[in-house]
Amino acid sequence: MAEGKKEQPIVIKRIKKGGGSHGGAWKIAYADFITALMAFFLLMWLLGSTTKATLQGIANWFKNPERVSLMGGPGTGSSNSILNGGGSNLNKTVGQVQRGQKHQFLTSPENPSLSTREIDQRNLRYLKQELEAQIRENPALAAFRNQLLINITPEGLRIQVVDSAKRPMFPNGSTEPEPYARTIFEAIAPTLNTLPNRVSITGHTDALRYLNNGRGYSNFNLSAGRANAVRQIMVQHGLAEQKILRVMGMGSAVLFNRQNPDSPLNRRVTIVVLSNEAAQRIVSNQQAVMNVSAPATADAALHNLAGTTRSAPATPSTVAPVSS
Repeated sequence: MAEGKKEQPIVIKRIKKGGGSHGGAWKIAYADFITALMAFFLLMWLLGSTTKATLQGIANWFKNPERVSLMGGPGTGSSNSILNGGGSNLNKTVGQVQRGQKHQFLTSPENPSLSTREIDQRNLRYLKQELEAQIRENPALAAFRNQLLINITPEGLRIQVVDSAKRPMFPNGSTEPEPYARTIFEAIAPTLNTLPNRVSITGHTDALRYLNNGRGYSNFNLSAGRANAVRQIMVQHGLAEQKILRVMGMGSAVLFNRQNPDSPLNRRVTIVVLSNEAAQRIVSNQQAVMNVSAPATADAALHNLAGTTRSAPATPSTVAPVSS
């Protein structure tokens, strides 16, 4: 009888719970949440351990990231940076000198054997090295290395910013510099301010003349306007105004390329950090001219004027007849 029984099939019932299974997606979401939370706490830790000066530099980057990216530099707290301010003291507006990286300029002879002239020449040589290093380290200035000519002359440290055919410093006939030219003058202004020496700024043009043959607005006006525009930019970005001794325009009187008077190289702005002797010589010459051409005192001038008036013969007045 047992053999006659049929085998019953085994049925396994699986009970499905409501809502179904979520799989492992929740694990990925949880991992993302934990990662974001760790990043947040890491950010809070960095903000808490960062100085106020560095935070100010980060804020400047977010305000104008393109300018900082293009100009480079070690940071907004460096005096080499084109952006103003920064460093550990936010009250400074021209950047701070990093410790151990800048030469300490001499103001008095530490060595009695060094004369004032030797100290002056020494400081100018160090300033030349600082400018050359700044040009190498700053990508915005390195792009114009061929247009920046720096050398020491009998007058002092001369910096010539010359035009090129493809990249002029000023638009044709304009005194408003191009943005990249402004970058150059803004960058070197704080560096030149590290020395107490006076500064001379001279504008030059090529030999191409205006159609009025110099009777109206001429290359002298144009070169003087460009020199003054450079003065304004540099004073606005860290060069003390009282250090400016002379701003003038020479037109095409002094050509850089004499063989080609119309060459773009002749269109340039020359900035000279004057030696103390050269600055004193300029001031003395001007005072000598004033002493020769003008009376010593205002009383003498008035006396001469009164004497001239008394000695002048009176001109008889005539009355024209009135026609009726």
